[in-house]
Amino acid sequence: MFTGIITDTGSLVSRNAGQFEIACHYGKETILLGASISCDGCCLTVTHLAKAENGDTIFSVDVSPETLQMTTLDSWQVGQKINLERAMKMGEEFGGHIVSGHVDGVAVIKSKKADGNSHRFVLKVPEDLKIFIAQKGSVTLNGVSLTVNEVDNDEFGVAIIPHTLKETTWHLCEEGTKMNIEIDVLARYALRANQVLGKEKLEGNK
Repeated sequence: MFTGIITDTGSLVSRNAGQFEIACHYGKETILLGASISCDGCCLTVTHLAKAENGDTIFSVDVSPETLQMTTLDSWQVGQKINLERAMKMGEEFGGHIVSGHVDGVAVIKSKKADGNSHRFVLKVPEDLKIFIAQKGSVTLNGVSLTVNEVDNDEFGVAIIPHTLKETTWHLCEEGTKMNIEIDVLARYALRANQVLGKEKLEGNK
C-alpha cells in the first residue's frame, strides 16, 4: 500500500528479459528482500540488492508480461528516470490517498501549459477508465497522487505545483508522454456497488 507521495527519483540501470535493475538513494540496509516499491506507480517486489560505486543502492525486480502489457514499463530504456515510493508504514503521515500500485492502464498527455508558478496538464484516458475520473477526485499518475481539476469525457486536467515538478519526473513530461494511471480505489468500489444494487433492483422488479 502506498500514498502517492514520491520519496525518491531513481533510474533504470539495466533490463534483461523480465528483470529490471533500478538505482535509488534509499539506504541498502533499509530495504528488505521481498519489499514492495512503487516504480512510476507500479508495485514491484525487490528480488536482489547491490551497492553501486557511487553509493547508490541498486535493487532488482521481476516484471511479468502482464505488467509490461498494462503499463509503460515495456518502453523503459536504460537511464529512464523513475518516481519511487516505499511501502507505507503504520503510523506514518498519510499525505496523499490510498494507492495500491496496481496500474489500471496508460494515459497520454494531450497538452501542457504554464499556469502562474504551476503547470496544467490535460490527459486522455482509455475509454473504459473515463467513468472512474471525477472532478475533485483523486488519481495516481506515474505514482504521484493528484487531484482532478476538471473532466471532459475521456480527458481530464491536473495542476502540478513547483515542488512536485522538481521532486518527481513531471518536469520531463511533455505532450505525448504516456503515464501509468491508477484510478481511485473508492471510485472502483462505488461503481461496483452501484452496478450490483442496480442489477438487484431490476431483478426485484421482474
